[in-house]
Amino acid sequence: MTEKEFNVAACGLYCGTCRRFLNGKCPGCANNDKASWCSVRNCCKEHGWMSCAECNLMPIERCPKFNAFISKVFGFVFRSDRGACIRRIREIGVENFAKEMTESGNYNRPVKKH
Repeated sequence: MTEKEFNVAACGLYCGTCRRFLNGKCPGCANNDKASWCSVRNCCKEHGWMSCAECNLMPIERCPKFNAFISKVFGFVFRSDRGACIRRIREIGVENFAKEMTESGNYNRPVKKH
């Protein structure tokens, strides 16, 4: 796994361009032992997945962990579209997703390709 791939959070956000991550104020999803509250991260760790993009149990739109109330609040506060990030990872692969996110400087929404 490359460093950029390692910076993809379990929910699809890209830690590698997050201001808090870059300033050393957040270790990112993979190294954040304090994030034991995150059911998405816990589920991915339990199944050995890097992110929900690897899940084949159900569509993310129906996943109760991915769509929990706290996840919706998180998405609203940070204006993130985690579902679109997961779909983009599935479409182009995690390495290309990380590259796109790095080039765009974005962490919470995938790059829109026309």
